Amino acid sequence: MTEKPFAGQVVLITGASRGIGRATALRFAEGGANIVVNYLRHRTAAEEVVKEIESRGAQALAVRADVSDLEALDRLFAETQAQFGGLDVLVSNAALGMLRPAMEFTPKHWQKTLDIMGRALLVCAQRAVPLMEGRWGRIIAISSIGSVRVLPNYVGPGVAKAILETLTRYLAVELAPRGISVNAVSGGVIETDALDAFPNQADMLAAGQRAPAGRLGQPDDIAAVVTLLCRPEAKWICGQTIIADGGYSLLV
Repeated sequence: MTEKPFAGQVVLITGASRGIGRATALRFAEGGANIVVNYLRHRTAAEEVVKEIESRGAQALAVRADVSDLEALDRLFAETQAQFGGLDVLVSNAALGMLRPAMEFTPKHWQKTLDIMGRALLVCAQRAVPLMEGRWGRIIAISSIGSVRVLPNYVGPGVAKAILETLTRYLAVELAPRGISVNAVSGGVIETDALDAFPNQADMLAAGQRAPAGRLGQPDDIAAVVTLLCRPEAKWICGQTIIADGGYSLLV
């Protein structure tokens, strides 16, 4: 990529050590952005992403923080401001693979799932907006088809993603007058190691391959749409959930 549409911008991505988060970080780095790589458990993977970002000529900062922990989020945004002086793009990507039938969900599991994939977007946005004042201002949430379709063992993440998409619309209306656009990107079956947690992994893989595009989605397929929404040409897209699934949702 020779064009640098994000030169000088600062992008914070939650859950950026692997999968969609990693692909998104590298996409933005190729476009000239400096990246805050948030992670929780996979420190080595996060450090490798930092090295890849730096090899593309951008700056990077890895910050360990549990997005369900309010104090940890305070620290994440404080370190972002201290290192880069502000923020242009927030990508709320961190997820929790709590996969089980509704009758087996405990209140603790339920709350943790909603905190990581629902509440985190709200809390991150509240902390990000002051850092975006006078800057670019883009917030992107990563959703999934489970927000509108019933998938086996996906009740927790599915409900959390539905909350995320609804919150995207409310944030979009509230923040548009401040020059900040908010949108979400929803994929079908994406080939990441998150699929390993699905009890019905074989069925998920087979279903994903039946998409009209003829293959499983890749992390970079989602990353490409995220960066597209953050370009100047996309400034009139407001409060939308963009489905990027190779046509998969048209058949299920």
